Amino acid sequence: MISLSAPVAMGYIPLGAVFGFLFVQAGGPGELAVLSSLLVYAGAAQFMMVPMLAAGLPLGAIALATLVLNLRHIFYGLSLLNNMPSRRWQRWYSIFALTDESYSVLTALRPQDRARRMALVCALNQGWWVLGTVLGVVLGAQVQIGLTGLDFVLAALFAVLAVEQWRARRDVAPIWIALAAYAVALAVLPGQALAAAIALSLIAVALRPARPVAGPRHTRARHD
Repeated sequence: MISLSAPVAMGYIPLGAVFGFLFVQAGGPGELAVLSSLLVYAGAAQFMMVPMLAAGLPLGAIALATLVLNLRHIFYGLSLLNNMPSRRWQRWYSIFALTDESYSVLTALRPQDRARRMALVCALNQGWWVLGTVLGVVLGAQVQIGLTGLDFVLAALFAVLAVEQWRARRDVAPIWIALAAYAVALAVLPGQALAAAIALSLIAVALRPARPVAGPRHTRARHD
């Protein structure tokens, strides 16, 4: 199970550390940074929260911005409804802790394996994020270090997860759809290329004919 979560750990620990570091450097208490990683656990929304808190914006505005940023998780949950854990506490925790990266790991598993592994995968991934946050808080309170280059960690993490998805399903079409969508979006709406590319990708996937889903070929997903 650790091997399933290892690629996420490689991204979550440094990214969580950056969040904790920035939060403390912005003047926030370290305990609040760790608490947000335990109770909010929203990745990009937590980074967005740092300048908003520093600017003195009300909590209602921050909560609304977080809701809008994470609306995509609704679709993640809908696609996994038939594979949710049977125990209520595991089901509710999995709903809370279902991030982009956890979703990618879970969908690389065989459908029959997702329910029994979902809560543990989500817990491991959140643990990496909390660990990174703690490390960042400690560093931010004691030293001044440069963060140059760490902004690429998330992109590298998604690249690894994309490769894992391809290895599990052997379907290269989503990768080409994403690349084509971004190319079109960059040419038409360069200022909003990412949002436009996501919208185009969703439309393309919705119009794509259904493809029979074969069992995952990822050996780790079978034996871990």
